[in-house]
Amino acid sequence: MKRFLTLGVFTFLTAYLLINCQNNSKATAQQNNSVSNVSKNKSKDTISLVAVGDMMLGSAYPSEKNLPSDDAINSFKEVEKYLKGDIVFGNLEGCFLNNGKSTKCANPNSNSCFAFRMPERYAGIYKKAGFNVLSIANNHVGDFGNLGRRRTATILDSLQIHYAGQLNKPFEIFKQNGLKFAFCAFAPNENTVSINRVDSAKILVNKLKTIADVVIVSFHGGGEGANFERVNRKSEIFYDENRGNVYAFAHAVIDAGADIVLGHGPHVTRAVEVYKNKFIAYSLGNFCTYGMFSLKGPNGFAPILQLKLNSKGDFLFADVISVKQDKINRLTLDDEFNAFKKLKTLTTLDFPDNFLRFENNKITVKH
Repeated sequence: MKRFLTLGVFTFLTAYLLINCQNNSKATAQQNNSVSNVSKNKSKDTISLVAVGDMMLGSAYPSEKNLPSDDAINSFKEVEKYLKGDIVFGNLEGCFLNNGKSTKCANPNSNSCFAFRMPERYAGIYKKAGFNVLSIANNHVGDFGNLGRRRTATILDSLQIHYAGQLNKPFEIFKQNGLKFAFCAFAPNENTVSINRVDSAKILVNKLKTIADVVIVSFHGGGEGANFERVNRKSEIFYDENRGNVYAFAHAVIDAGADIVLGHGPHVTRAVEVYKNKFIAYSLGNFCTYGMFSLKGPNGFAPILQLKLNSKGDFLFADVISVKQDKINRLTLDDEFNAFKKLKTLTTLDFPDNFLRFENNKITVKH
C-alpha cells in the first residue's frame, strides 16, 4: 500500500508542478524563475558543461573519525582548474547536517550499513570548487530523513546551487549565460522521482522542453561495483531492488526532449553514447568520495567530462580528464588515463556500432 501511495503522490505532484509551471505559479516563482515568458534566448552558440559522478567529502556519522584531516578543504585542490563551465554538475551522495542519528542502520558501526552526513560547512567547498548543479536523487541524501533533506535544500538554496530529484522538487529551471536550462533527476530510491516510471519521466521532460532551451536529465541507476560495468539494456536488480533499465530510460527521455543525460550510481565508470545527437553518460563513477567508499580497482578512478554542446543541446565533443582516488592521496590526476581508456573500451563493447572517436583524451563524432 505504501508503494502505491508514493506513486500516487508523485503522479499528483508532477501534474501539479507542470500545471503551475505553465501558469507561472508561485511554486516556480520560488525557484527564482518566471516561466510565463517562454521566448528562448539563443545568444550563446556553444555551451560548456562539466560533469562528474559521486561526491561525498566525509561523514561525521557515526564518528568524526570519518572526516578528512584537513576538514575537506583540499578535496578538489588537484582538479579545481578543470571544474569550469556554464554548468558544473555532480551527484551529491549524502546530506548536509551537523547533528542527528540515522534510523537507516540498526547498528551504525556495521561495515555493511552506510549513512552519510556531511557537516554543513562542507557545502561551501562545493560552491568554491565551481559546482552549480547537483543531483539529490540517490540513496544517501535521505539517510537522515526529512530533517537531512530539508537542511540540505536550505543550504543549497542559500548558496544558489541548483538541485532536483526529490519528490518535492522534481526539477529546477534557471538562466545561465543567456540560456534557460531545466534540470531534473531520477532514482529508484525512497522520496526520489522514480527512474522506473518512464512514462511519467517522459511527460515531465517533454513539458520542460517547452519552457527551456536545454534540458539536463540526471539518473541514479544500475547495479554497483566492478561486476556492473556493462550497460546490459535490461532492468538491473541489485540487493533485490530494481535499479532501472538505464538504457531504456536514457533513450526515452531523449525521445521526450532531453538534451543530455548524466548517469551515476554504479560507483564505476560506464560507457557513453550519442543518441539523436544527444550525449549519454551511463555512469561517471566515484569522483570524490572520502571514507567508507570502496576505491578498489575500477571504483578508484573516474572521468571529469568537459562537454561542449551547441545551443540546441547537440553534442559537439568532450575532453576527458582522468582522475583517481586512494585512501592516502585522495583525489588526484591519473597520468595513466584509466578512466578515458575504460570509456573507450566499454563504449566499443556495449555500443559496437557507435560513431564516436576516442583519441588523445578527447571524444569526438566520426565524420
